[in-house]
Amino acid sequence: MNVGKPIRLEQAVDGQHETVDSVPGDLAIYPAYASQQFRWDKEAEFFNLFLEPLFLVQVGYDVFGSDRLELIPHLTTLFDPLIQQIGFALKTSLEIDGNNSNLYADSLAHALVVHLLSRYSTHSRHIKPIKGGFTQQQWRQIANFIDANLDKNISLTELAAIVQLSPYHFAHLFKKSTNTSPHQYLVRRRIERAKQLLVMGNLSLATIAQMVGFASQGHFTYHFKRFVGVTPKVFSRRLAYNTTPQEQQEC
Repeated sequence: MNVGKPIRLEQAVDGQHETVDSVPGDLAIYPAYASQQFRWDKEAEFFNLFLEPLFLVQVGYDVFGSDRLELIPHLTTLFDPLIQQIGFALKTSLEIDGNNSNLYADSLAHALVVHLLSRYSTHSRHIKPIKGGFTQQQWRQIANFIDANLDKNISLTELAAIVQLSPYHFAHLFKKSTNTSPHQYLVRRRIERAKQLLVMGNLSLATIAQMVGFASQGHFTYHFKRFVGVTPKVFSRRLAYNTTPQEQQEC
């Protein structure tokens, strides 16, 4: 994806030569195993997304019931706002949470592959709308698993396996049932657990961050302020101010 300035791009993919005038926002889809060479005429900035072929096969089978779907190469430029949106969301997630964002990255990666296979594959097809929602028993299983593993880097595949769904269908059913994404729900539960630990008043912020699954104290503070409106330090200070004089003496 071109995220810089307009450029003239010369490319050779498996011996096929193309000269492309690329503007910001332009995309191209290249085969995984093809030889690729590129040249451009001035300073340029690209954002590259690499997808494992086996991952495409797995998602194609889970969602479309076929393991023979292949992406059609698009060596000249195309424009797709959804791919741009997913790409930048992945980039932002990695910058903020690094490798501690499995659930969010998994959800975005599955959404991206489903979109690519439904629009740019050898057997493009529409996705059937998902009906219904989780049963009460299924939701209890999911919620209990998340609460019991807040300190771990939970993946979308793990959650989907609880109710025997594909990760893509699970993510959509979760959003339909709760009006929020699995990642947002997980972060909210981590923040709620962190608030309970802050009330105890005897743990450091770094320890709490680790106990509820954030990659660092900085990541913990970022998400806490995003959901609560203040930093953990301010939240703790307010807790102290709200104690009675007798409680303060006892402390």
